[in-house]
Amino acid sequence: MKLKKSLGQHILKSTDILKKIVDYADIQEGEVVVEIGPGLGALTKFLLEKPLKKLYLLEIDKEMVDILKKDIIDERLVIIHTDARYFDYRVFEERSLKVLGNLPYNVASIIVENVVYYFDIVPSCFFLVQKEVAEKWHSGKSWLSVFIRTFYDINYLMSIPPRFFYPPPKVDSALIQLNRNLKKEIKDLKEFKKFLTLLFQMKRKMLRKKISLEILRRAQINEELRVDELSLEEILRLYEAWRD
Repeated sequence: MKLKKSLGQHILKSTDILKKIVDYADIQEGEVVVEIGPGLGALTKFLLEKPLKKLYLLEIDKEMVDILKKDIIDERLVIIHTDARYFDYRVFEERSLKVLGNLPYNVASIIVENVVYYFDIVPSCFFLVQKEVAEKWHSGKSWLSVFIRTFYDINYLMSIPPRFFYPPPKVDSALIQLNRNLKKEIKDLKEFKKFLTLLFQMKRKMLRKKISLEILRRAQINEELRVDELSLEEILRLYEAWRD
C-alpha cells in the first residue's frame, strides 16, 4: 500500500532495532500493552512473541486497520481505529498500561501530552520520536518538557538514522523511555498546563514581566531570572505560589 505523507507514516524496517525496542520494553507475563501507530504490524509481531496478557493497537489509518485485522490473528490482540492524540485510556478495564509507539513527527508532542494526562494508569512508555524533539524534552527547555518531567523521568535510549525507515525521513529519530516518577502531586493537569504555557511564553523576558512580584517572592524565585534558568523544582514551587 502507498504510505500517506499527511499522516507522517515512516515504517521502521530494521528487525534488529525492532527487537531492541521490545527488549527495552521488557514485557513481563500478564502485562497489558498499548501500541500507538502500529502501521503494518512490524513491531506488533515482536510484541506478540512476549507473554503479555493483551495488546491494544491504536491506528488512525483505516486502510492500515484493515490490513492488520487480516494479517495478524491473535486472541490477545485488539485493534482500534482511533486518533491517539485524543484517545481516552480509561476506556480500558485495565489500570496499568505499558505504552509504545513509533510516533508521527508532526503530532508526537500532542500524543505524548495526551498520554501524560493518564500518568496514574501508564507507569512506563517507549516512544520513537524525532531526535531533536527527544533532546528538547530531555533538556527541559520547553513547557512540554516540564509537563512530562513532572510525572516521568525521561531516558534517552538510542538514536536511529533515517536509513532504517521506509521512506527514510529527513532527520534522525530517537527512542526514549518515560518512567513514572511523580515529582509533585498535581490535582488539575489542565490548570498546570495553562501555567506552564504562560510561563514559557516570550522566554527571553524576565520573570517579573510575566509573574507578579508577590508570587515570585512567595516562591523565593529571583525576579531577574528567565524561565530557562529555572530548575524543575523551582518551576513547581512557582506553580504552587501562582495557584494559591
